[in-house]
Amino acid sequence: MFFEYPYLLWLLVVPALLLGRYLYIELKDRDPHLRVSSLSQWTAGGRSVLEWIRHIPFALMEAAMVLLVIAIARPRSSTQIEKVDTEGIDIVFAMDVSTSMLARDFTPDRLSAAKDIAIEFIAQRPTDRMGIVVFAGESYTQCPLTTDRATLINLMKEVQTDLIEDGTAIGNGLATAVARMKDSDAKSRVIILLTDGVNNMGEIDPSMASEIAKTYGIRVYTIGVGANGTAPYPVQTPWGIELRDVPVEIDEPLLKGIAQDTGGKYFRATDNTKLAEIYAEIGQMEKTRTTVDSFPVYKDLYHGYALAAFICLMMALLITALLRRLP
Repeated sequence: MFFEYPYLLWLLVVPALLLGRYLYIELKDRDPHLRVSSLSQWTAGGRSVLEWIRHIPFALMEAAMVLLVIAIARPRSSTQIEKVDTEGIDIVFAMDVSTSMLARDFTPDRLSAAKDIAIEFIAQRPTDRMGIVVFAGESYTQCPLTTDRATLINLMKEVQTDLIEDGTAIGNGLATAVARMKDSDAKSRVIILLTDGVNNMGEIDPSMASEIAKTYGIRVYTIGVGANGTAPYPVQTPWGIELRDVPVEIDEPLLKGIAQDTGGKYFRATDNTKLAEIYAEIGQMEKTRTTVDSFPVYKDLYHGYALAAFICLMMALLITALLRRLP
């Protein structure tokens, strides 16, 4: 607690002087006397209760003056409040859902691993808007930018192959992701493009899509998914599903060029652990901006002192009136 006008506390000298004057008058030696034969009738009962009660009005008036002086000095309290402003990032996942993403060099396969690790990434960034674009031979938006984590995670779980024409249209996937973000007013806009192949379909050239992303100030982090050399791929045969080793072909020069042109970075994921590390690294590079403003909040306390002064004054007047009615 502190006082807005502390110099007014000097007014407490007034009730102090009045108290001194009152005590001086009450204690001053007086000489009036009366001759009586005995003092027994006055000393037997001790001091009268009324003799004590008559001092109460003055004590209440003194208390009222002290409380009033404190009130006009304006006592206040101060509490420090912190205001946290969070500035999130807009992130779109551009995920390859071609059938080659069913290869089992990841556990249980590339697509399932990519979805599970992306879901963990989503859960760790509650203030960012995120969306999902999927592509194979063509592309479409699985989920627009949103902060609804439950909906986003459910739609990520529903991502699968065989919903669109097979192939790898990297340019279309990147262009669709850019279209989802071009009207965003976020300070930082990011696309995480994940693929395991070579661009072989689509109307939009990946380099052109990269230039469009660069024009809008969108960073693209590219991830090449697949083991080195060959990977086991499930093939349907008359005798059921067989795993056959197929060559892993990732257009790394293209993915590196897209990342370099847009200010992002290229990563190569060869297993689940490496992919998780890549998402963690992207999370560290793309940190949500948090600003903490600290400011005081003041609360006036004079109301309580003023009310207490009023109550003391009323009680003093009431007791004085009652004493005057006594014989």
